[in-house]
Amino acid sequence: MALGDSSAAAYIHMVQHLIERCLLFGMSMEECIDTLSKHANIGPVITSTVWKELEKENKDFFKAYRQWRETRH
Repeated sequence: MALGDSSAAAYIHMVQHLIERCLLFGMSMEECIDTLSKHANIGPVITSTVWKELEKENKDFFKAYRQWRETRH
């Protein structure tokens, strides 16, 4: 593994962690993208891509999460 590969993986892991924090606050993908862009200087494309990958890997969770968000908003 090249040095760049491990730092890229660490960056993606950090973005994933920040997205998980957004989920704890009940944010939508759009709210999370805006928040990470403003407060963590993470590009919207990065956040969107990581979010979508998390959705693919955790379909049941995100289905329940969307239903939960609909009941509280």
